[in-house]
Amino acid sequence: MRAFIGGHEVVSDTDFVELALGTPVELWLGVESESEMERAARMDAARDILADNPDLPDRVSRVAAEAIEAFAPELFNVIPLLRPVGRRRPSRKAAAA
Repeated sequence: MRAFIGGHEVVSDTDFVELALGTPVELWLGVESESEMERAARMDAARDILADNPDLPDRVSRVAAEAIEAFAPELFNVIPLLRPVGRRRPSRKAAAA
């Protein structure tokens, strides 16, 4: 089965993310061998993209949630944590006495 996003064929997981978000993954994650100057330029570009697309973080979250739901739905099966039962704070009356 072949998948397309906006007329572009998705060949890999990375293609899917890049086409869904409109930016290369390396822009946000960086690469191991980048220099400080390359990192600074990448961060500047990322800031410009976020300034031009303020809804991008929401799109990223949506894509991540949809991918988890499709490929690892068990990650959404969470058990709520109970609050630990601790000592109660003394009432104001008791503290004043």
